[in-house]
Amino acid sequence: MKPLSIEKLLFDKVARQATYKSLDAGTLRSKAVAQNIANVGTPGYKRQEVSFEKELRQALKLESKGAVTNDKHMEISKLARLKKVHPYSYQPFDSSNSSGENNVDIDMENAKMAENQILFNYGVRFSSFKKLQSAITTRPQF
Repeated sequence: MKPLSIEKLLFDKVARQATYKSLDAGTLRSKAVAQNIANVGTPGYKRQEVSFEKELRQALKLESKGAVTNDKHMEISKLARLKKVHPYSYQPFDSSNSSGENNVDIDMENAKMAENQILFNYGVRFSSFKKLQSAITTRPQF
Protein backbone atom coordinates (compact mmCIF):
# COMPACT_ATOMS: atom_id res chain seq x y z
CA MET A 1 0.00 0.00 0.00
CA LYS A 2 1.35 3.41 -0.99
CA PRO A 3 1.88 5.85 1.93
CA LEU A 4 -0.24 8.98 1.95
CA SER A 5 1.39 12.34 1.34
CA ILE A 6 1.05 15.12 3.90
CA GLU A 7 -1.15 17.06 1.46
CA LYS A 8 -3.47 14.08 1.10
CA LEU A 9 -3.70 13.68 4.88
CA LEU A 10 -4.30 17.38 5.50
CA PHE A 11 -6.93 17.96 2.86
CA ASP A 12 -8.63 14.60 2.47
CA LYS A 13 -12.09 14.52 4.08
CA VAL A 14 -12.05 10.73 4.37
CA ALA A 15 -8.74 10.76 6.28
CA ARG A 16 -10.03 13.44 8.64
CA GLN A 17 -13.32 11.61 9.23
CA ALA A 18 -11.45 8.34 9.85
CA THR A 19 -9.30 10.16 12.41
CA TYR A 20 -12.35 11.51 14.24
CA LYS A 21 -13.93 8.05 14.26
CA SER A 22 -10.67 6.61 15.58
CA LEU A 23 -10.70 9.13 18.42
CA ASP A 24 -14.22 7.99 19.31
CA ALA A 25 -12.99 4.40 19.34
CA GLY A 26 -10.01 5.37 21.48
CA THR A 27 -12.28 7.03 24.03
CA LEU A 28 -14.54 3.99 24.21
CA ARG A 29 -11.54 1.63 24.41
CA SER A 30 -10.04 3.68 27.24
CA LYS A 31 -13.31 3.38 29.18
CA ALA A 32 -13.49 -0.37 28.57
CA VAL A 33 -9.89 -0.96 29.66
CA ALA A 34 -10.36 1.24 32.75
CA GLN A 35 -13.45 -0.76 33.65
CA ASN A 36 -11.53 -4.01 33.16
CA ILE A 37 -8.72 -2.79 35.40
CA ALA A 38 -11.17 -1.57 38.04
CA ASN A 39 -12.82 -5.01 38.11
CA VAL A 40 -9.66 -7.13 38.11
CA GLY A 41 -10.59 -8.57 41.51
CA THR A 42 -14.34 -8.86 40.95
CA PRO A 43 -15.42 -12.52 40.87
CA GLY A 44 -17.26 -13.44 37.67
CA TYR A 45 -16.45 -10.17 35.86
CA LYS A 46 -16.01 -10.59 32.10
CA ARG A 47 -13.61 -8.22 30.39
CA GLN A 48 -14.82 -5.79 27.72
CA GLU A 49 -13.22 -5.15 24.35
CA VAL A 50 -13.92 -2.60 21.64
CA SER A 51 -14.42 -3.43 17.99
CA PHE A 52 -13.70 -0.78 15.40
CA GLU A 53 -10.59 -1.23 13.26
CA LYS A 54 -11.91 -4.17 11.23
CA GLU A 55 -15.07 -2.25 10.32
CA LEU A 56 -13.02 0.84 9.50
CA ARG A 57 -10.71 -1.10 7.17
CA GLN A 58 -13.70 -2.68 5.46
CA ALA A 59 -15.42 0.68 4.91
CA LEU A 60 -12.25 2.22 3.48
CA LYS A 61 -11.35 -0.78 1.32
CA LEU A 62 -14.65 -1.19 -0.49
CA GLU A 63 -14.99 0.56 -3.78
CA SER A 64 -18.25 2.09 -4.89
CA LYS A 65 -20.67 -0.55 -6.16
CA GLY A 66 -23.37 1.92 -7.19
CA ALA A 67 -23.56 3.32 -10.67
CA VAL A 68 -24.67 6.91 -11.17
CA THR A 69 -27.09 6.65 -14.07
CA ASN A 70 -28.99 9.83 -13.33
CA ASP A 71 -27.81 13.26 -12.19
CA LYS A 72 -30.15 12.99 -9.20
CA HIS A 73 -28.53 9.76 -7.98
CA MET A 74 -26.12 9.98 -5.08
CA GLU A 75 -22.80 8.21 -5.43
CA ILE A 76 -21.93 5.70 -2.70
CA SER A 77 -18.71 7.15 -1.36
CA LYS A 78 -16.14 6.05 1.18
CA LEU A 79 -17.11 9.08 3.26
CA ALA A 80 -20.77 7.99 3.33
CA ARG A 81 -19.78 4.43 4.32
CA LEU A 82 -17.37 5.76 6.92
CA LYS A 83 -20.11 7.78 8.61
CA LYS A 84 -21.92 4.50 9.31
CA VAL A 85 -18.93 2.96 11.13
CA HIS A 86 -19.11 3.23 14.93
CA PRO A 87 -17.02 1.60 17.65
CA TYR A 88 -18.83 -0.70 20.04
CA SER A 89 -17.90 -2.63 23.17
CA TYR A 90 -18.58 -6.31 23.68
CA GLN A 91 -17.62 -9.26 25.86
CA PRO A 92 -15.38 -11.57 23.82
CA PHE A 93 -16.04 -15.27 24.02
CA ASP A 94 -13.29 -16.96 25.99
CA SER A 95 -13.53 -20.75 25.68
CA SER A 96 -10.68 -21.20 28.15
CA ASN A 97 -12.73 -19.43 30.81
CA SER A 98 -16.09 -21.18 30.76
CA SER A 99 -16.14 -21.59 34.55
CA GLY A 100 -17.41 -18.04 35.10
CA GLU A 101 -14.22 -16.79 36.75
CA ASN A 102 -12.83 -13.31 36.23
CA ASN A 103 -10.92 -13.23 32.93
CA VAL A 104 -9.03 -9.94 33.28
CA ASP A 105 -5.25 -10.08 32.83
CA ILE A 106 -3.94 -6.89 34.45
CA ASP A 107 -0.68 -6.93 32.46
CA MET A 108 -2.57 -7.24 29.17
CA GLU A 109 -4.95 -4.44 30.15
CA ASN A 110 -2.09 -2.11 31.11
CA ALA A 111 -0.43 -2.80 27.74
CA LYS A 112 -3.72 -2.09 25.94
CA MET A 113 -4.10 1.16 27.88
CA ALA A 114 -0.58 2.29 26.90
CA GLU A 115 -1.10 1.38 23.24
CA ASN A 116 -4.48 3.12 23.18
CA GLN A 117 -2.98 6.26 24.71
CA ILE A 118 -0.26 6.43 22.06
CA LEU A 119 -2.79 6.01 19.24
CA PHE A 120 -5.17 8.51 20.81
CA ASN A 121 -2.41 11.12 21.16
CA TYR A 122 -1.51 10.60 17.50
CA GLY A 123 -5.15 11.13 16.51
CA VAL A 124 -5.44 14.30 18.56
CA ARG A 125 -2.24 15.65 17.05
CA PHE A 126 -3.42 14.81 13.53
CA SER A 127 -6.82 16.42 14.09
CA SER A 128 -5.09 19.63 15.17
CA PHE A 129 -3.77 19.87 11.60
CA LYS A 130 -7.33 20.80 10.62
CA LYS A 131 -6.60 24.24 12.09
CA LEU A 132 -3.48 24.43 9.95
CA GLN A 133 -5.49 23.44 6.89
CA SER A 134 -8.02 26.17 7.68
CA ALA A 135 -5.25 28.74 7.97
CA ILE A 136 -3.80 27.65 4.63
CA THR A 137 -7.07 27.58 2.69
CA THR A 138 -8.98 30.50 4.25
CA ARG A 139 -8.73 33.68 2.26
CA PRO A 140 -8.37 36.94 4.15
CA GLN A 141 -11.37 39.26 4.04
CA PHE A 142 -10.42 42.80 2.99
